[in-house]
Amino acid sequence: MKRRSLFQAGIAATAAGAGLAGPALSQGAAARTLRFVPQANLANFDPIWGTQYVVRNASAAVWDTLYGVNDKLEPHPQMCEGHNVSQDGLTWNFRLRPGLKFHDGEPVLAKDVVASITRWMPRDPMGQMIRAIQQELVAVDDRNFRWVLTAPYPKLIYALGKTNTPILFIMPERIARTDPFTQITEYIGSGPMRFVRNEWVPGAKAVFQKFDQYVPRDEPASWLAGGKRVMVDRLEWTVMPDPATASAALQNGEVDWWENPITDLIPVLRRNRNIMVDIADPLGNIGSFRMNHLHPPFNSKKVRQAVLAAMSQEDYMRALVGDDADLWKPLPGFFTPGTSGYSEAGGDILKGPRNMDLAKRLLQEGGYRNEPVVCVVAQDQPITKAMGDVTADLLKRMGMNVDFVATDWGTTGQRRAMKNPPNQGGWSMFHSWHAGADCVNPAAYNAVRANGQGAWFGWPDVPAVEQGVTEWFAAPDATAEKAAIDKINREAIDNVVYAPTGFFLGYQAWRRNVSGIVKGPLPFFWGVSKS
Repeated sequence: MKRRSLFQAGIAATAAGAGLAGPALSQGAAARTLRFVPQANLANFDPIWGTQYVVRNASAAVWDTLYGVNDKLEPHPQMCEGHNVSQDGLTWNFRLRPGLKFHDGEPVLAKDVVASITRWMPRDPMGQMIRAIQQELVAVDDRNFRWVLTAPYPKLIYALGKTNTPILFIMPERIARTDPFTQITEYIGSGPMRFVRNEWVPGAKAVFQKFDQYVPRDEPASWLAGGKRVMVDRLEWTVMPDPATASAALQNGEVDWWENPITDLIPVLRRNRNIMVDIADPLGNIGSFRMNHLHPPFNSKKVRQAVLAAMSQEDYMRALVGDDADLWKPLPGFFTPGTSGYSEAGGDILKGPRNMDLAKRLLQEGGYRNEPVVCVVAQDQPITKAMGDVTADLLKRMGMNVDFVATDWGTTGQRRAMKNPPNQGGWSMFHSWHAGADCVNPAAYNAVRANGQGAWFGWPDVPAVEQGVTEWFAAPDATAEKAAIDKINREAIDNVVYAPTGFFLGYQAWRRNVSGIVKGPLPFFWGVSKS
């Protein structure tokens, strides 16, 4: 409530006098420039090295994909003209469509694709599965490549076109040869917009320009599928960590589109007749309290279970979305509500009254010895800041020694990749969130995987979860798929792969003279125009 009071008090003053200084644009230039406020700073720009959504969102404009899912999560050819697969499901032959070019003018060749796939596989859960059964991946000629497996993998095309991070973006071979655990330093893309490197000011601005030599597909655009027709000449990202400043800029016409306005400011924005406000994605998001399974205290299963016993998802969700009950749901599991994969199996520990006595007993049984819990909390990301404040209070009430590290989202992305002990520059926990589109089933849901060193940050090692994933991939029908998902949900809760803080919806807002904005798990810049 203090956070809300502060915002409400500052909105009017900010809107009245906190205009953004910047160069004036002519009417024609303004109509050709789309000014966008992203969710966070674009601190790094390697969509394979990490999994931050802000990096993925920018990358989707700059790099293209072989396939792309539409708004029904169906994969369709994008850079590929098509493919054929042998009767035994082991040999896949792909052909690139003609006219593909990189931003340096060089043609996109099959060797670039092979190198890009090779770099992507070690960083992606589906890629890791494919690599384990890969026999051969070779460029046959400039437009054709062949992928030979030792066992069938029916969801291969989905893996090549999914929306969740890391997406398989196609880069020039020389860049794709970079070690997947080292960030790239050259940003030559294959997509509808090129990155203007010399105008990039981390923490302030990123600029993208329409790539005139990009050849979109003939089909209508739908998420990552279809024709990506860019309707503006220039896309400017302006980083605004302060929501009141972003709100004022949108109301004053200094920016055109705000990716994630906080709920507190929605009434103010709705009162402005020049602004449109809507739910960004009906599939919503799942909040995440991610713990480090490698080091104390959260290497203890009972200590992790103590968090589940004590945490109130309502506290987290109200900190995020306020008092609007239509914007959130309790979530005794990991899969997206309202979809066929939704499961509450094993979720009783997250239901009912919170049990602080049980939590404290589990802490003692789990061997907690008052070691500092290093909570890395990004302050420039409203979602993580709100959840981090709740967590700091929760852990203190549980009797834990909280070391609250207030930082920014870019630094969080760097630090969470470190496996050092918490007292040596590592971490104990951080907050994130997962788009509902990424959590409808286990196929591309990297946060629920528990394959040890190959898992997402936190590196949970739970063979029973992985067995459930294997059973889901092998399931012959929907009934068997659901049984496998129930097993994953049950084991992931029992072992606390991560602590789900609840399901929530978020908003986006834009000026009325902007058209073509669609709902989805990321902002799609193609098809968006200004008048």
